[in-house]
Amino acid sequence: MAKKIVVFTGAGVSADSGISTFRDSDGLWENYSIEEVCTAEAIVRDREKVINFYNMRRRDVLSKEPNAAHIAIAKLEKYFDTEVVTQNVDDLHERAGSTRITHLHGELTKLRSSANPDLIVPIEGWEQGLTETAPDGSLLRPHIVFFGEAVPMFENAAAIVYSADILIVVGTSLAVYPAASLVQYVRDSSVPIYVVDPAELNIRSRNPITHIRERAAVGMPQLAEQLIKSLK
Repeated sequence: MAKKIVVFTGAGVSADSGISTFRDSDGLWENYSIEEVCTAEAIVRDREKVINFYNMRRRDVLSKEPNAAHIAIAKLEKYFDTEVVTQNVDDLHERAGSTRITHLHGELTKLRSSANPDLIVPIEGWEQGLTETAPDGSLLRPHIVFFGEAVPMFENAAAIVYSADILIVVGTSLAVYPAASLVQYVRDSSVPIYVVDPAELNIRSRNPITHIRERAAVGMPQLAEQLIKSLK
């Protein structure tokens, strides 16, 4: 039976495709505060600003391509029982070929009912109209977990991490909670954890940790080849 690899990805994976993160000083978020565009209150207060902001993010993502990290992660599926848990809201893992992906913070390529968070519909292209409605008649909103909202996929993601024989953490500083706490859900202290990120480690764990201090697009292909070679 193939070993189970769970890959937990963060903004650093998308950044290597040129996608801005809200921590970038020169990125898409530069002229916005979180309170203006990423809270439930904001979309009620200024719907046009919020919808236009996510339209811009969607247009940005659609102009980008998966990078070597996304491709390496997808390649692991050929050799291991692989699942991806991601903090990212783009579809680059899907476009790279990964087939089992849990999005913790929502997906830019989908919209959802303002009244029913379980009523989710795809969006074609990048532009959501201001008055588009869901099948239940309520206004559509981006399928994004806003700051202050519960993370509905967290329990599912925790169960996936618990099932891992190997946990890979790539492109995340582990600073955003509750997502960052997922590393604490490994099954036991024998599960190796690989971290691919140039920053200092921010993990407290009894598990064996290997830190590859490289950008995702550099370190993830190296790690994937190392793991694949270990099978031979």
